[in-house]
Amino acid sequence: MPFAGPVPARRFVPGIAGLAAILAVVASAGVGLAAHASGRTLAGALSDGYVIRVAGFTVFQAGLSTLLSVMLAIPFARAAHRRRHLIAVRAMLALASLAFVTPVIIGVFGIVELHGRAGWVHQGAAMLGLDPGSYIYGLTGILIAHLFFNMPFAARNMVHALDGVTPETWRLAAQLGFNQRQIFRLIEWPALRAVLFPTAAVIFALCFTSFAVVLTLGGGPRATILEVAIYQALRFEFDIDRAVALALVQIVLAGTLAGMIAAWARALPLEPPSGRRHERPDIASLGPRVFDGAAILLAALIFILPLAGIVLPSLAALTPERLEDPALWRAAGWSAAIALTAGLISLTIGLGLLHAVRELGPRLGLVRAAAALEGVGSIVLVTPPVLLGAGLFLALRHEIDVFASAPALVIAVNAIAVLPFVLRFLGPAMRRTAALDDRLCFSLGIDGWARWRLIDWPQLRPAAGTALGVATAMAAGDLGVIALFGSPDITTLPLLIYQRMGAYRMEDAAMGVAVLMLIAGGLIIVLERIAGGRAHA
Repeated sequence: MPFAGPVPARRFVPGIAGLAAILAVVASAGVGLAAHASGRTLAGALSDGYVIRVAGFTVFQAGLSTLLSVMLAIPFARAAHRRRHLIAVRAMLALASLAFVTPVIIGVFGIVELHGRAGWVHQGAAMLGLDPGSYIYGLTGILIAHLFFNMPFAARNMVHALDGVTPETWRLAAQLGFNQRQIFRLIEWPALRAVLFPTAAVIFALCFTSFAVVLTLGGGPRATILEVAIYQALRFEFDIDRAVALALVQIVLAGTLAGMIAAWARALPLEPPSGRRHERPDIASLGPRVFDGAAILLAALIFILPLAGIVLPSLAALTPERLEDPALWRAAGWSAAIALTAGLISLTIGLGLLHAVRELGPRLGLVRAAAALEGVGSIVLVTPPVLLGAGLFLALRHEIDVFASAPALVIAVNAIAVLPFVLRFLGPAMRRTAALDDRLCFSLGIDGWARWRLIDWPQLRPAAGTALGVATAMAAGDLGVIALFGSPDITTLPLLIYQRMGAYRMEDAAMGVAVLMLIAGGLIIVLERIAGGRAHA
């Protein structure tokens, strides 16, 4: 029930400022696209065989990646829930979270180290006298990469859902003598089904806009997606008409996708599974043991081996000669500066939006208006980063030197790109403070800065620290916008790693991976402790 206390107009100032910042970037990009777009452009795009082929492949690879990720996650989630008592399984669940937040270019590096022509798979096959051929570039490589990032995410959500099954349910299943089929149909499947479609929707969205994976592993025009095609049309061909046509198709498809996610997806848990132990009646049977062993082994091949392919070559690349590389440290400096600035801006915008959402929803009862305002923070689902970058490029190319202004443009787009994650971490904490403290603060006359300093910030600070750390680390690993605006003078670590992988300088790329991991991990740890108030915890 809304708390209808007085709401001074000044309380909406932070939200209005945050909304204005988002709209300024999106509107500028929209102006750039609209200046070259028309109904004829969209009609031409719909009759252009290349555009249709790229759009079809974009949807196809996202759908197939989603299907494989979800289908392979189900047996691993069931096995992990049954075998939680094993240290190896608990470690895999922890690493499942790590795989999902690993910067994309780092994950791709690990996959190339594993599956490339000189990778571990080919080396092992050569020892057996076999030649698996080159399969990493093209649709197969894209699917392998998407499985690495998204199968662990799906499995973690499913284990979380299975944790919600009560101990009484398991005891009743044991008393009734349920077999494997009955346990799955009557107990596990209803729990899994509750998170299946929301998880699939998120994975589809991530694969639909998987710029870095497809740019690196696509292997050519036959296996490319709309965002990569937009980037290539602007950066290499300077075919503005085709870039705008591709962008319009991207907006239509992404808008449809965002509507589907809004209709289907509920909030998914970001915290790891609870780790609660349940006395399941099927834990000692031989059949489940064999099934679980196979599922756990397959999961290890999908996301544990690529993690090893990241860590081991990175450690081997740490040599004094490579540590003296000036290009490496220049890129590291740009990455840290851009990421930290983008993270701080995103956190500021997120706090402002959620402050206004709290006033509109819990206090005034304008639930739809509050949801719409919070939804603006996820506009990146409709206008992905590369699309925003393309629009800004077209809007500003006659006004400023876009390549000299690359840091500001990359910061602006990345701040919006990571905003959905900031809102996801901060939203529950902000709603909790409203539910617990609104009436008490009103009755005691605590308002404005005093309320923020004494009541709100102490409760929001841990979530804010986590949000800032994750947002900053994600911005540090972004390849999309910097690939469009980067230059020899302004290069970040993801772009440097991509360039060195393309030149087959894998050892030098591994050095960049090591530094990027240190920066991303260090930002999460330091910002969680300092901004989150955990330095003395």
